[in-house]
Amino acid sequence: MSAMLKISLPDGSVREVAAGTTPAEIAQSIGPGLAKAALAARVDGELRDINRPLEADAALALVTAKDEADALELVRHDYAHLLAEAVQKLFPGTQITFGPATEDGFYYDFAPKDRPFTEEDLPAIEAEMRRLIAEDKPLRREVWSREALIARWQAEGETFKAEWAAELPEGEELTVYWSGGDWLDMCRGPHLASTGKLDPQAFKLTRVSGAYWRGDQKNAMLSRIYGTGWLNKKQLDAHLHRLEEAAKRDHRKIGAEMDLFHLQSEAQGSVFWHPKGFILWRQLEAYMRRRLDASGYAEVKTPQLMDARQWEQSGHWGKYRENMFVVPDEIPSTEDEGPVVSSDADLMALKPMNCPAHVLIFRQGIKSYRDLPIRMAEFGCCHRNEPHGALHGIMRVRQFTQDDAHIFVREDQLIDEIRDFCDLLDSVYRDLGFESYAIKLALRPEKRFGSDEMWDKAEQTLRDAVAAAGRATPEYGWEELPGEGAFYAPKLEFHLTDAIGRTWQVGTIQADTVLPERLDASYVGEDGQRHRPVMLHRAILGTFERFIGILIEHHAGKFPLWLAPVQAVVPTIVSDADGYAEAVVEKLKAAGIRAESDVRNEKINYKVREHSLAKVPVLLVVGKREAEEGTVAVRRLGEQAQAVLPLDEVIALLKAEATPPDLRG
Repeated sequence: MSAMLKISLPDGSVREVAAGTTPAEIAQSIGPGLAKAALAARVDGELRDINRPLEADAALALVTAKDEADALELVRHDYAHLLAEAVQKLFPGTQITFGPATEDGFYYDFAPKDRPFTEEDLPAIEAEMRRLIAEDKPLRREVWSREALIARWQAEGETFKAEWAAELPEGEELTVYWSGGDWLDMCRGPHLASTGKLDPQAFKLTRVSGAYWRGDQKNAMLSRIYGTGWLNKKQLDAHLHRLEEAAKRDHRKIGAEMDLFHLQSEAQGSVFWHPKGFILWRQLEAYMRRRLDASGYAEVKTPQLMDARQWEQSGHWGKYRENMFVVPDEIPSTEDEGPVVSSDADLMALKPMNCPAHVLIFRQGIKSYRDLPIRMAEFGCCHRNEPHGALHGIMRVRQFTQDDAHIFVREDQLIDEIRDFCDLLDSVYRDLGFESYAIKLALRPEKRFGSDEMWDKAEQTLRDAVAAAGRATPEYGWEELPGEGAFYAPKLEFHLTDAIGRTWQVGTIQADTVLPERLDASYVGEDGQRHRPVMLHRAILGTFERFIGILIEHHAGKFPLWLAPVQAVVPTIVSDADGYAEAVVEKLKAAGIRAESDVRNEKINYKVREHSLAKVPVLLVVGKREAEEGTVAVRRLGEQAQAVLPLDEVIALLKAEATPPDLRG
């Protein structure tokens, strides 16, 4: 007689079932509707196949499409395996490697037998994937020995899989998944019960690229096929629409149309800001500086180059060395020998962050408990040696400027400071046009400095501060992220939602006791003894480069008037109005409005189209009548209608609208 197991369900009920019963069978016993909807199961929190037998007493939760995060991970994993099976059926001799789920889809890397895959191959592969879905092939898990699996891969000529299996620890339980009885892949799982559980209209293969085996350029070049996968066609269509909209909003495209910046190979990972782009930068920087001044921050400026010994002491050298630009002191030698490092040279590094330098400023002079909190801000230019493949427009660069600040506080001041920061950040985001953001708590990583007791206290402080700010709620997407903290501190992350629903992690605040200890920062307490301050690392924008890229895409280049590089253009209809147009521009500039004239010998429709493409917010069209009457024809970006108004009235309206939000009454 089989042993009986006690299975606890989410509603608090307990079912007794025979050992070997599957979650699918329990779902069937509850009702046919649940049995049809159930995709997988969580057994004591672990995501498992719906048909994997239960072996012990457990807490069981059945996963359906309503559990979207789990369901999407499952279907994307299945789509990746389906892609691999389809490719091997269409292109015999192709070797398979790896195929993970991604944030919005999946990919699989292949070693083709004859030629690299191209995007022309994708329609046929999609059709084969749909045929395999229609077959409704069961997906079955098996446990294999390491030796048997290696032998299988070697026999089938799967050299990449065999290499990977041979490196797995001896004695480790290895699992494979069969698709029907004729195709398998090595995989931890879980998977859906069968291919037929996938929606044949809810995926699309998107592109092909090259990828090195195991990410190492010394290894073989593979063909990587990307796809996007969803639970249903409605989700897929919405995603494709977002991609189409995102392409229209691409900051690189709009940046070129608006003449804001450019990038080129002579300075990979750094931005060439054009005059209009730098006006945008300066407006944002001036706004942030006013907000910081009003919030009690003192602005500082610290060196770009610092001695490597300083980075060793802070801990960054051991944890971050590969991302730092190191600058040895070199002196020229003979042409044959080349440059050599001088004997008395100090090894220097361009700073990848500002925090150690701010501690050094804090250490100048004796600090009392009465001096705290000390809020130290810097628009600090930093350098990080990002991999070439990771660079992306102005969103991911090697040289960047942070809106960085560090707050040195006593422990009893922590909650108030973090709460005040949350309020400031909320106000800034709303001023910049972002109505929605989520707050995540990134918890201790596996490799870290400091004791568990220190981490316990720091993590709880951040929880308490967000609760005190009234933001540890579902409205703010409150979530805890195990293992994602910095090596020296847990952190709150602030994730903006943009106009088309994408999220961007920008702001952060971290409660750090490690760096003050390592760099010997202290203050004199009320008891006359030395105490360590807590150091709050915080940023609101993150970096100016990336945040401006996000602003461009969020607003699609149609900035609020106070941020727009050119706020108004005065185009003429006829040359007789040229003089009036110049006079209008002078009046606008005198009122503090960034304005230009357009007196070119072109038709007015041409001028309107050109300035619309450049995302100029307001056109003040003038002709002979407007010149005679002292009026302008006001035309807003994106609107067809125009209104003829007296010039002084228009200037008053634009002046009010062009005033930054923090300066309005």
